[in-house]
Amino acid sequence: MSESTGSSYFAHSSDLGPWQPLRVHLENTAGLARTFAAEFGGDDLGFAAGILHDLGKYSSAFQKRLKNEGPPVDHSTAGAQVVAESFSPPIARALAFCIAAHHAGLPNGRGEDASRSPLERRLNKEAGKDMPALDSAWQSEIDLPQEPGFLSSLCTKDKTRIGFQFAFLTRMLFSCLVDADFRDTEAYFSETEGRSVARGGFPALAELRERLEDHFEGLDGKGTVNTRRKEILAAVRDRAAAAPGNFSLTVPTGGGKTLTSLAFALDHAIRHGLRRIIYVIPFTSIVEQNAAVFREALGDEAVLEHHSQYVDSPSESPHARDKLFLAMENWDAPIVVTTGVQFFESLFAARPARCRKLHNISGSVVILDEAQTLPLEILRPCLAALDELTLNYNSSVVLCTATQPAVHERTEDPERSLRGGLSDVRELAPDPEKLYEAFRRVRVSHGGEMEDDDLAEACLEQEQVLCIVNNRRHARALYEAISYEDGVFQLTTLMCAKHRTPVLNKIRRRLKAGEPCRVIATSLVEAGVDVDFPRVLRAEAGLDSIAQAAGRCNREGKHDPDQSQVLVFSSPKWQPPAELAQFAQAGREILRHYHEDPLSPEAIESYFRLLYWQRENSDPNGLDKHALIERMHRARLDVPFEDIARDFRMIEDTQKPVIIPWDDDARRAVESLRFAEEVGRLARQLQPYIVNVPERAFQQLRESGAVQPIDPERLGEQFPLLVNESLYDKNVGLCWEEPDYISPEKSLW
Repeated sequence: MSESTGSSYFAHSSDLGPWQPLRVHLENTAGLARTFAAEFGGDDLGFAAGILHDLGKYSSAFQKRLKNEGPPVDHSTAGAQVVAESFSPPIARALAFCIAAHHAGLPNGRGEDASRSPLERRLNKEAGKDMPALDSAWQSEIDLPQEPGFLSSLCTKDKTRIGFQFAFLTRMLFSCLVDADFRDTEAYFSETEGRSVARGGFPALAELRERLEDHFEGLDGKGTVNTRRKEILAAVRDRAAAAPGNFSLTVPTGGGKTLTSLAFALDHAIRHGLRRIIYVIPFTSIVEQNAAVFREALGDEAVLEHHSQYVDSPSESPHARDKLFLAMENWDAPIVVTTGVQFFESLFAARPARCRKLHNISGSVVILDEAQTLPLEILRPCLAALDELTLNYNSSVVLCTATQPAVHERTEDPERSLRGGLSDVRELAPDPEKLYEAFRRVRVSHGGEMEDDDLAEACLEQEQVLCIVNNRRHARALYEAISYEDGVFQLTTLMCAKHRTPVLNKIRRRLKAGEPCRVIATSLVEAGVDVDFPRVLRAEAGLDSIAQAAGRCNREGKHDPDQSQVLVFSSPKWQPPAELAQFAQAGREILRHYHEDPLSPEAIESYFRLLYWQRENSDPNGLDKHALIERMHRARLDVPFEDIARDFRMIEDTQKPVIIPWDDDARRAVESLRFAEEVGRLARQLQPYIVNVPERAFQQLRESGAVQPIDPERLGEQFPLLVNESLYDKNVGLCWEEPDYISPEKSLW
């Protein structure tokens, strides 16, 4: 232990080198937090949070704890109390939340029903055994900063959003504090232990733009489609000088929107001094696909891929791989490709690890791919978060899709306005209606009701056809009805990803060779799966889903659109599940009114306006299921952070994962889990082998012994393994016998 600073108070101890003086840790953390918060004008707030966050370590009880001579003590409440006593609200309350929460997570402001003590109780806590009184020495080592200013400068559209804005700012400050605290602690221990930490050192955005230019030069530029793509690219890049804010990019399937949006984002970021590009994608499969495209153009070391199934960076450099893994903690990378779940749930999170990245979203270009997939039940909170990023956090947001949702708030056109939507959205694509006509490849029509026998016959009429239905039970029944024919395949989420990949490869080979290929699938095939069928049958669904299905028909544009049919049908036996019924109802109405061309931009806008109106007409909270914005407004400065984080879910997931031992790689990973001390990487390796099943079905599998946890004594129930491998079929995936299996009323599926 070293006392070279003259202080007897320390923040961290180590057996390998000098202990870290507390004053040094506080000053380092404050400096980092100030730098992080400077991006959104919160310099002084960040500094105040950092300099006071570990004030409770100025106690003899905590110093004894560092020497292993005493029990754990609460060292985070004291700083929150000093802030509450020294500053005025709302500054005091925002900082108190951050300081009190920097280890356990943001609590509720008041109340009882939560796992963490509410802030009000923490602020009223009296010094005692678990929270010793502060030693007066802190006042001679640390200067209490002057009260910061900032909150009054927040831009606002609506007074009912002030509570939301206060909560958003508090999370951003919390992010700055916890990242600064982690970073300084990491630096201390790495130096003490004589190891290096691979952080930072990423290529600058200007260098990445040069790499992208080289990539464009190497692409094949021949043909009408490529000519149109180049025209779109040039027009969109010409608009990169526009002031930061909200944008839309409406480009049809095949128009090259992935690289076009990346080029715009790089140009726009460099022009306006923004720091990174964050690509937010609804489906993991598209995340992986787009990340691969970006790596090819920009290099492996520039692209951070962050989602639940991410296993390892493809970079050949161990240093680059380590750097990217560390960057997952705080998104300190120039290009981040992630899921909507990771992005939005982080923006409403309360835990330090989940919030740590938030400050690095400020000063970014956020591209929301397939923007129409935002869940209806939390649409308003999602839009409020995006709008807040552009209003107060120096960011730009791009809604990127072929089927643009009607989420604009248009004061000049109330009939086409969504209350609480995005304001001042500027379109980047040149004349979306003309682009739609130029890239139109199919004809969509409604075929009316079709019994399963008729549907099976329709699938057999043509040698290459894709039939998409709304649930896995229907897919199984239809597949079994025609599986005797050559070249019949099923694709559903009852097959693990590692199983689906070779099936998809076989499908693509057959399509290319002109061989019989009839595929029965659920909507998963619409999530960026690159297949090209001459005919598609689609069960009634939302118009956005029908448009996605149409993207699998005549995808390469080699046939006349009038000969490339997308036939929408209804099934009397298999009604859309409850969560899809409202989408299907709105889609049915638009198909009736726009039967000549139901995928036109006008029809798509009408569909979304009708969908949102129906949702709110049936339920005032239809676009904010848990009334999150209203609850934050009513709470004022006592935001229920823990409750909000619990209630905000992009996916209301009542399903349970089952690990499928599909191949030798899966079996080796399972075996390694039985002995591994660190299970994180093995868990990621097993993600592609997971099938999610409804909770009731999972319980039956568990009770029958078909599914058993791996090493439950050591690992608990977190790794459930399918041990009865006979229940996994090489053609249809996970299944088991039960009476009336395919009955929609009785089946578990």
